[in-house]
Amino acid sequence: MSQSDAVPAEVPATKKYSAALRLWHWSNAAIISGLFSTILFLRYIINMRGLRGKIQEVGNLSEEQARSIGRLVSHRIWDWHIYLGVTLAVLLGWRLVAEMAAPALQTFRHRLRRSKEHQQEQPRAAFRLRHSVLVKYSYLVFYLLLTVMVVTGLILTYADDVKALHDIEHTVKEIHNVNMYLLLAFVALHLGGVVWAELNKDKNITSDMIHGGEIRK
Repeated sequence: MSQSDAVPAEVPATKKYSAALRLWHWSNAAIISGLFSTILFLRYIINMRGLRGKIQEVGNLSEEQARSIGRLVSHRIWDWHIYLGVTLAVLLGWRLVAEMAAPALQTFRHRLRRSKEHQQEQPRAAFRLRHSVLVKYSYLVFYLLLTVMVVTGLILTYADDVKALHDIEHTVKEIHNVNMYLLLAFVALHLGGVVWAELNKDKNITSDMIHGGEIRK
């Protein structure tokens, strides 16, 4: 067989998403779910003000004893909220390091650039979640919300120990609470978008985030 007839070598495949990014994604999802769960438990599921009377009846306790139990339960859940929040801060730092250390083809910058190129090459193409520039920019909004959540959460954690932080505690708490609802809205939109994509033309998005997917150089 002549050299001209030789079968061209297959271009080696590269994972779309690095192992570090995939591990970060699912760890981040678990931690955020845990944070939302602590708020859900405290405010709605085991609202201690509403349960105080029932605790007194079942345990034949005084009002002060019921309050003590309520405070203990609330403090334990808040402790978990703080632990999860600190873990979220570590994961945010990990995401930044992973982005800087990743090969060029696996970076967010590359995916954003490819989406822009795809939109310019096919301006009238049907909407595809996988190639949407708007979706890529929404991830930047997510990272901003995540950063605000982490920074305000850390300020609230140490507000009792640092006077300068204590002076701005009320304002920071308001920002933290509003940001939580914005982050929750993003998560809902993200999950809805993934389900919609999987049911339409952009299948295997979830699989790619588990197995890495493949791109060719």
